[in-house]
Amino acid sequence: MAMGCGIVSIDLFLEGWLVPSDVMLWLAVVAWAVLVVRWAAAPACAVREASSPPALGSVAATTVLGARFAVGLDWVGAAFLVPAALGLAVLLWPVVKNWTTPAAGTSFLVSVAIQGVAALSATLAVSYRADWLLYAAMALFLVGLAAYAVILWRFDFRSFGTGAGDQWVVGGALAIGTLAAGKIAVADAAGAWTGLLDDLALALWCVAMAWLIPLVISEVIRPRLRYHVLRWATVFPVGMYAACSFAVGQVTGLGGITDFARIWTPIAVAVTLIVLIGLTRRVLNDRDVADRDVADRDVADRDVAHRVMPDRVRDGQEGKS
Repeated sequence: MAMGCGIVSIDLFLEGWLVPSDVMLWLAVVAWAVLVVRWAAAPACAVREASSPPALGSVAATTVLGARFAVGLDWVGAAFLVPAALGLAVLLWPVVKNWTTPAAGTSFLVSVAIQGVAALSATLAVSYRADWLLYAAMALFLVGLAAYAVILWRFDFRSFGTGAGDQWVVGGALAIGTLAAGKIAVADAAGAWTGLLDDLALALWCVAMAWLIPLVISEVIRPRLRYHVLRWATVFPVGMYAACSFAVGQVTGLGGITDFARIWTPIAVAVTLIVLIGLTRRVLNDRDVADRDVADRDVADRDVAHRVMPDRVRDGQEGKS
């Protein structure tokens, strides 16, 4: 949830819709804080989950929040970069060590986390004029692309029809790689690699857009309308398509790509709201079920008490006689 609401907040900010952007931002912050508190309160659970790719979603969420705060608050963005980089360093090896095949949509979170740290590093490299952050971003970007290629080789393409929402990360992972390329191109605006980076960002954008076609078609052919927690793995890629298009439109000067970002932003907002409504209904339904269970237990306890008390009274009378 933090990843999805965070990236949509960035889309809304880039489009100039500041109040909705702030609302999405603080929803993302609350979701991120709940995750941190949950892991802190249950370290055993955190250790158990740390060996699966979804654990790296926390790293990606941290980088997205850092990128959003970095717009105007560089020091907050830098503060988020520190735990994101540490989280990536700590979690990456356990996830790789316990890797299973075939790869699912959530497996691409390995690439997403790496590219998220790369994109935030490149953003802060501009703010602080720090070349070492730019070099780190470039290295991570290349590692992230390599990881994407390896995971794609092992990917189970049947998940386009069977996935509960995480199949969208196959496109979202490349979209965030495109965003990282665009951010690095901006940071290296006066460098020798500027033209190459611009072309690379455009090429990645084209491939990411190609993924959008089968992803949308799979949703039309097999609609999955019931809420599932993995639908948040749909929200993030949908929002990332707009974010990377804003970045690529900026570095290439192609207005059509920026126009797509502006058209796609309301779609990303709509998808986010639909999933938020689904989550709210699930929480309310679960609460109703829990309340009914409590009420049923109370009724059952009263029935037992009514049955037992006459027996006890009768036993007492027999004892007196």
